[in-house]
Amino acid sequence: MKARYNDLDEYIADLKAEIAENEQCANHYYNLGLALLTKRDFVAAEEAFLNAVRNSPHLAEAYVQLGGICLERGDLEGCLRYNEEAANCRAKFPVPWSNIAFVHLQRGEPDKAITALNKALKWDPNFVQAQNALATAYFMKGNFKACEEQCLAIIKKEPAFAPAWNNLALAYFDQGEHAKAKEAAETAQKLGFDVPEGFLEELKANC
Repeated sequence: MKARYNDLDEYIADLKAEIAENEQCANHYYNLGLALLTKRDFVAAEEAFLNAVRNSPHLAEAYVQLGGICLERGDLEGCLRYNEEAANCRAKFPVPWSNIAFVHLQRGEPDKAITALNKALKWDPNFVQAQNALATAYFMKGNFKACEEQCLAIIKKEPAFAPAWNNLALAYFDQGEHAKAKEAAETAQKLGFDVPEGFLEELKANC
């Protein structure tokens, strides 16, 4: 939000005034969508982003936001479709590839997720969320050693990235290294990650 605005409603009102003067400006619609998302007005935000892509069909960021709105209402197919559209618009944009992978992971399709994540990381090798999603995909495939190695590589660069500690705990546990798993899970918790209660119970039973 621009610093000259005192509150979000004022910013939104100004954007709507600018749109009224120029209904073909995709950027105004996109910025309006972002502002409405801040207010968690998903219906109005979706309309704004749709208007953005109607006026600028290659605005990849708007498709990503539309995918996020679909995810908010549990529509994985819509999320996938919009992020695929974003990737089609800008193949070197890593975010939609990571989001595509997320959908595949939710569907239990780790191989498809890995393909998408490799594309995300090709364009942004330091994309830590994609790196961690790759660890999750390895874990889902039962390749616990690859998951461990991926998590350790993340932690070496980003020691406070809690999700990697959680994945590391899972990888250690499934390799029978229960003490290491417990330590990694405790680190994840200290860093603010909500480790599943069922996994914590398993750790207590085995350590």
